[in-house]
Amino acid sequence: MASTYTDLGIELMATGENAGTWGTKTNTNLNLIEQLTGGFATVSIAGGAGTTALDIDDGALTGTAQQRVIEFTGSITGNRIVTIPNDVETFYILKNSTSGAYTVQFKYATGSGSSTTFSTTDKGTKIVYASASPDATNPNVVDVMANSSEIAVTNSNPIKFQDADNSAFVGIDAPATVSGSYTLTLPAAVGSTSQALVTTDGSGTLGFTSTSSFGISTGKAIAMAIVFG
Repeated sequence: MASTYTDLGIELMATGENAGTWGTKTNTNLNLIEQLTGGFATVSIAGGAGTTALDIDDGALTGTAQQRVIEFTGSITGNRIVTIPNDVETFYILKNSTSGAYTVQFKYATGSGSSTTFSTTDKGTKIVYASASPDATNPNVVDVMANSSEIAVTNSNPIKFQDADNSAFVGIDAPATVSGSYTLTLPAAVGSTSQALVTTDGSGTLGFTSTSSFGISTGKAIAMAIVFG
């Protein structure tokens, strides 16, 4: 009986098969498992509008879809599509490092299942789950963060925005004690010069207001600061 392979290319050897080569094949499988769980690869998708198909190579370490972390690179001059085989079931960490203001869509090779897309300006990272559901006919690719209703952040672990060289960050934190949960919604557009983000509609939607409407001129504010400290 011949070997069979999983949807990610791991060889399943039949009893009594591969005498004399079992050790080599087992080591290949172990290396492939390591690659699938923690491997990193860069894949160039350079070019105009078109599709790059990532593949699974049975019993080998050469498949472009057989990595945990995949970084897309290259200069793109049109919207690009990256596909995986329909029976693949795993999760990926995807990094869009392409140059060019075009979208990069990640999806299954065929079917009408969901996909995820890097926008023309999104050169960031996505965590996606490839479900191979329901029957590998119309499988779904789910963007984990885009489909999460909230980000679990504790008071001791604020959201942090790193600077360009990762040497410092700006954090946003919740107060130590909150009197009832609430959500703050940012304005739909940026404010104007000399406006401040200080108003709310009472339901958590924030807005910009001209500082002149506070009734305190710059000179008075300085004077008050001098007198009252």
